[in-house]
Amino acid sequence: MPGKVAIITGGGTGIGRSAALALGREGYAVVIAGRRHEPLAQTVADAEAEGLALSRFAADVSDPDDVRALFDAAVERHGRVDVLFNNAGRGTPPVPLEDLAFEDWQSVVGVNLTGTFLCTQAAFRVMKGQDPRGGRIINNGSISAQVPRPRSAPYTATKHAVTGLTRSTSLDGRAYDIACGQIDIGNAATDLAEWISAGALQADGSTLAEPMMDAEVVARAVVYMAGLPLDANVQFMTVMATKMPFIGRG
Repeated sequence: MPGKVAIITGGGTGIGRSAALALGREGYAVVIAGRRHEPLAQTVADAEAEGLALSRFAADVSDPDDVRALFDAAVERHGRVDVLFNNAGRGTPPVPLEDLAFEDWQSVVGVNLTGTFLCTQAAFRVMKGQDPRGGRIINNGSISAQVPRPRSAPYTATKHAVTGLTRSTSLDGRAYDIACGQIDIGNAATDLAEWISAGALQADGSTLAEPMMDAEVVARAVVYMAGLPLDANVQFMTVMATKMPFIGRG
């Protein structure tokens, strides 16, 4: 998509990194954002080795000032924003609900939900006023937006909330040619999900090493969603390892 500009949060590692490189190969100018400088710099270096147009911006998506600065920098550099992939997210160790620290709850809500809202709000402000008008927002939901894992209350609650935000964004964006969809991802092989392949707690109390899929599969799905014309939308898509526990979590 020559001339298209994408912002990807959590773009230095895992799914964000794979999606950034995949969109770059399709001709997008991509701005990746994250809190850690080193992974962002490495992703940009890898992209430059392929001749791709990637740049980086250090930002905490739970901080309104950081989000504002991220979008200002993207517009100053590229003139517009066509795609936002709200990918940044975090979870907590699987502790009993009653033992969960309040600070951990706040941190997950701040990144997964507030961060997605703040970036969506900033994207709206840009996309409504640019010419041509409009754009596309893709939210990383997770299969936990549909069914929970044991001991995952903060992550599951925020991902269910992201689904509500996706629906509201999709509705409120219609008048401004802003499309919004959600991709629910299950067991992509990333550093963040390494514990799942080693052995994840199951609903029956057992521990099971679950099947995984390559993150590139997810990246191709994001490229497909991003590349649709604005009069078409994937509202919800589930991409998962075929044999992972999901339907009935078994």
